[in-house]
Amino acid sequence: MEFAGAIGQPGQAPPASLGQVAIAGRSNVGKSSLVNAVVGRKRIARVSGTPGKTREINFYAIDDQFFLVDLPGYGFARAPDAVREAWKRLVEDYLSDNDRLHGLVLLLDARRGVQAADRQLLDYLGENGIPVLVVLTKIDKLNRSGQARAISEVRKSLDLPSDQVLATSARTGQGVETLRESLLALFEPEPEGEL
Repeated sequence: MEFAGAIGQPGQAPPASLGQVAIAGRSNVGKSSLVNAVVGRKRIARVSGTPGKTREINFYAIDDQFFLVDLPGYGFARAPDAVREAWKRLVEDYLSDNDRLHGLVLLLDARRGVQAADRQLLDYLGENGIPVLVVLTKIDKLNRSGQARAISEVRKSLDLPSDQVLATSARTGQGVETLRESLLALFEPEPEGEL
């Protein structure tokens, strides 16, 4: 995987015409750490102790097959209203009418569950017909019963089947291989039907 480029303004073109899968989540959800774990590299996506550092849409080429697209975090980032509104416009412009986008991975902190901003994004994705996989991050911060409860509550809250919710930990590697396989499966060619 390698960094291929970024979009900082609405209407800007992506770096190439590869298929895309986007990854989104609230600020401080552990997005950069999980991206690094999924691709098996420590510093491909910048990890920061300050939430809201990603202000552009970053494109990472995966084996020249597709782009993993890192969207700016949303939520409590300490940024002026004008900057947050610019992020929103940038992301909505990217998501709308994007025929190269195969789906979106929505990250939720396992300890926090579904927040209002997450629901807003899910509503937007549903209205635009964008497939979504919900991924709980930082699952290692909970004990076994807490993990089961967190997964169950998210599934129930969002009315999702079990195969649309995945629990992960960038620190321990839990669920990372399953997420990697899910991403790759989006870009496998459809089997040809028999005549």
